[in-house]
Amino acid sequence: MSVSRLQQLKGHILAENKIKEMSASPSPLTTHVLNTAQGVPGSNMALRLYRQDPSTNTWNLITTGTTNDDGRCPGLITKEMFTSGVYKMLFETAQYWASMEETCFYPYVEIVFSINDPGQKYHIPLLLSRFSYSTYRGS
Repeated sequence: MSVSRLQQLKGHILAENKIKEMSASPSPLTTHVLNTAQGVPGSNMALRLYRQDPSTNTWNLITTGTTNDDGRCPGLITKEMFTSGVYKMLFETAQYWASMEETCFYPYVEIVFSINDPGQKYHIPLLLSRFSYSTYRGS
């Protein structure tokens, strides 16, 4: 393995800014976008977080963000704002692929999930290629 590749891996694992981001905003809800087609983090992807109003079933925007170089978006929501309910993360995948001069089948990805115990930590990864995606509840 080349020295430059090892330095890149070291930077990915031990990035100082990643440690600062994680300690600065301990969000109970996290995400991580991985471009599985190229084997790299899904960086610079716009996303939005919504919570559903249970009385009207409308989606209320909580925050917007962009994934960092590691494919993460720290500080999505504070512990105080994180309550039980139905949430949605919308990822702007068409813009992401277009930034690399690629097209995709899914112009956006919506992940809808229920929070029953806001005291827990929830991690929602998005594994993505131009023609497919998958997700799961991580830890």
